[in-house]
Amino acid sequence: MGPPMDSVRMDKWLWAARFFKTRALAAESCEMGRVFSNGYQAKAARDVRVGDLLRVKSEGGLFEVEVLALSSVRGPGLYHETEGSKVARAKTEEERKMMAVWDVPSGRPSKKDRREIDKARGRVVRF
Repeated sequence: MGPPMDSVRMDKWLWAARFFKTRALAAESCEMGRVFSNGYQAKAARDVRVGDLLRVKSEGGLFEVEVLALSSVRGPGLYHETEGSKVARAKTEEERKMMAVWDVPSGRPSKKDRREIDKARGRVVRF
């Protein structure tokens, strides 16, 4: 085993943490502005360090994670997802499921459909 790492390239770390299937996809996401490190847009060559806060938009959703470990080989335990991120992803997934269940008969939802959609999104307003 080699010496401990201080930093790893962003694209390599994102691939190792299994956010993307290939380094090329990770690099492409960086260039498209879908990856932020400590609040700044991250390029593929940017260094990742332990303790960095990353915001990553991938096929799995929008993740906010804290870097726990560095690695250039794929494996588990490289990050910890924030609680806010978990809640937001669960809510988004629930909304997606509700929209998938909802039949799209004639374009616009009925008043009853709209109420169900609003309820699923947590926007229930009663007078």
